Amino acid sequence: MNKLITAIHGFCMSLADSVPGVSGGTVAFLMGFYDNFINALGNLITGSWEERKKAFFYLINLGIGWIIGFLMAVVVLSSLFESHIYTVSSLFIGFIIFAIPLVIMEEKQCLKDRACMSFFLLIGIAIVAAITHFNPVGGTDNSLNLDNPDLLMYLYIFIAGAIAICAMILPGISGSTLMLIFGLYVPIITGIKDLLHLDFHALPLLIAFGLGIITGVISIIKIIQRALEKHRGATVYLIIGLMIGSIYAVIMGPATLDDPQPPMTFGTFRIIPFLIGGVIIFGMQAMKRFSEKKAAASAATEENGSKTARKNRSLR
Repeated sequence: MNKLITAIHGFCMSLADSVPGVSGGTVAFLMGFYDNFINALGNLITGSWEERKKAFFYLINLGIGWIIGFLMAVVVLSSLFESHIYTVSSLFIGFIIFAIPLVIMEEKQCLKDRACMSFFLLIGIAIVAAITHFNPVGGTDNSLNLDNPDLLMYLYIFIAGAIAICAMILPGISGSTLMLIFGLYVPIITGIKDLLHLDFHALPLLIAFGLGIITGVISIIKIIQRALEKHRGATVYLIIGLMIGSIYAVIMGPATLDDPQPPMTFGTFRIIPFLIGGVIIFGMQAMKRFSEKKAAASAATEENGSKTARKNRSLR
């Protein structure tokens, strides 16, 4: 049962990671397994043999669910994103806006005790707003041309992959939102879809992106662990700021498409997808509560079994 729940966790993370909006890290945070996820990544890199073995099997189960969800999302989203950008963006905004109060409630005591760190909220907002505003590719004459990439383009994709995976791991801005800002979201998603159809023209770009992802994971994981352990208040305020700022990134997202569209307005906003995003977020929260109750019941059963065993031994 635990393996199935872990796979479901990975599936939910992948749906967030594959679309601009809430990061997979935010989903892990909301569903209550973020610390397990981060510690498993850290142990896989620097842990003891036993810790690495345990982390490996945990991440394999998580990864199976993640891959299934990601492939499903790629097949659907690569076609929807261009043709229904405002509907999809409304869904993403629903993810973000409904997720923020849940994160605040989860970390209420931490935020209250570290109110002096609230300026990190503004820093998070400013980071995303600045990246979005000064994005050199979206909706401009400098839009990325991946038909004939040169060495600098491969380097750009490598760095973007490293930054995007850091965002996917860190609760806050979605790595896919950053890919949208960098002008890579549609090319990478389309390239993966083409690869699934045995069209390998985008394989070198995907390899560069994948190497960036591996580099980003190795680089960021210990920093996140230390930040959450030693400076949790400041980190959580920063995370919330990144989430708030990502709303602006999603609003501006249509301007980064191959065929740039105007940024989202009240007229192009879609209320139904927005509400669906909220339902999904609250569904994830409900799944978290279910997992916690299941774990508590399992622990109680194990404790009762241990007490019974000790009692039987004493009677002998």
